[in-house]
Amino acid sequence: MTAILQGRTRRAALVGAMCALVVTGTGLTGCGSDDPDAGTNGVGKLSASAIQTKSHAAATSAETVRLAGTVVSNGRTYKLDMRLKADGGTGSVTSQGASFKLLRVGEHLFLKAGAEFWSHQDDKSGSTSADTAAADKLGGKYVKVPAGDPAYKRFISFTDKDVLLEGLLTLHGTLATDGHHEQSGVRTIRITGDKGAGGTLDVSLKGTPYPVLLVRAGGAGTLRLTDWGQDFALAEPARGETVDYGRQLPAS
Repeated sequence: MTAILQGRTRRAALVGAMCALVVTGTGLTGCGSDDPDAGTNGVGKLSASAIQTKSHAAATSAETVRLAGTVVSNGRTYKLDMRLKADGGTGSVTSQGASFKLLRVGEHLFLKAGAEFWSHQDDKSGSTSADTAAADKLGGKYVKVPAGDPAYKRFISFTDKDVLLEGLLTLHGTLATDGHHEQSGVRTIRITGDKGAGGTLDVSLKGTPYPVLLVRAGGAGTLRLTDWGQDFALAEPARGETVDYGRQLPAS
């Protein structure tokens, strides 16, 4: 009888140790636990407004972020893949079949695209041989966008971390929680505005409560937010890679 009891005790201890290993190693709930917030950062137990406040604070205090997905603005859809920090950003943008790269360092904004991009822009306003020559000159180069050019105001917001997040991470209407989810292997708590009509936001339940997935209200885009706090190089392009077109870009 003593041997049987000792065997049961050893098995119970082994099971307990395995459960502890699972919890500490992966953040999963413990064996036999039905608490969806076990092993998490605890924000899943907060109110929707408190979760939004914490996630907003985490986002604004992070030095860097990668933002990828779609944004609908003024009736136009932009596909973004941008890495952002306080003093600039870099990445790619696609809109209406045209793709280009954006780079901002401080107040200096650069746009890089192939010659076909500039030709496409010119075609909308009636191209000339001079325009075609300009497109050939600009293709494949980083073009410095003049601060007074309409394109500067249109695109600089895509490279501004604070402005972009402030405009995007706001849900509209009455806030509520909408259960526990998982995004790319990360456990999340979801909050909604007006039951989803005002947008939804998934917030990480692991470590810092960063926003990880945003679905904007009114079908205005879906964005994934990753690489929080992961630094990246940011520098102006070399002189030989840059074209300073002047006071205004062609077909702005």
